[in-house]
Amino acid sequence: MLNEQQRNRYARHLSLAEIGEKGQEQLLQAKVLVVGAGGLGSPAALYLAAAGIGTIGLVDGDTVDLSNLQRQILHTTEAVCTLKVTSAAERLHALNPETRLTLHPYHLGDGNAVELISRYDFVIDATDRFGTKFLIAKACNKTAKPYSHAGITQFYGQTMTVWPGRTACVGCVFHEPGTREDGMQQGPLGVLPGVMGAIQATEAIKCLLSIGQPLFNTMLTYDALAMNLRRVPVHRDPQCPLCGNPSIKMC
Repeated sequence: MLNEQQRNRYARHLSLAEIGEKGQEQLLQAKVLVVGAGGLGSPAALYLAAAGIGTIGLVDGDTVDLSNLQRQILHTTEAVCTLKVTSAAERLHALNPETRLTLHPYHLGDGNAVELISRYDFVIDATDRFGTKFLIAKACNKTAKPYSHAGITQFYGQTMTVWPGRTACVGCVFHEPGTREDGMQQGPLGVLPGVMGAIQATEAIKCLLSIGQPLFNTMLTYDALAMNLRRVPVHRDPQCPLCGNPSIKMC
């Protein structure tokens, strides 16, 4: 049961019929892994902590750079040159001391993805490398963990939610990881990952509580210049290299 302090903290959630006390208790028991503590991961992790997610895992092997601060709102000027997961943990703990934070100060790879993802209930793909996005998709498919994919560039963002075995996955849409490893990009507009990361946090909460209509079989695209949101239907591909071929070698 919720204690008095929790009832005060989550009062606005308790007033929602779709959440209420039972739903808030579910959130307090939930475990969400945020892969990437940068532009997308910052708003996603902040809103998940604020919402009362019981355990948040943070995966990132990078340190904070001054150029990150234009968009990566988890970090401060004082955090420059420190590990992103350490900087993020300080901000998240200050926001909600009850949230348990598990820090993974390294990059996700073939050798750790499946084991790490298997510990959590939902995964936020907040990475900026296409190869890592496919790695997350493969590991989530293998462990049957739902996840939120998002990508950003310049003024444009996209996001979809995947429940392995039930919905279209990242591989159904993109087919191949490609060779794009972002490095120095054009942009993005600083507030763009804030919009997309907040949507990812929303999708995580909806999936954890089984409420609303998550972005299953749907790619949501966002054009900040035109202020246009568009829902694009996507479908499972029987020949998908990730979820359509049971014989494919997973990581």
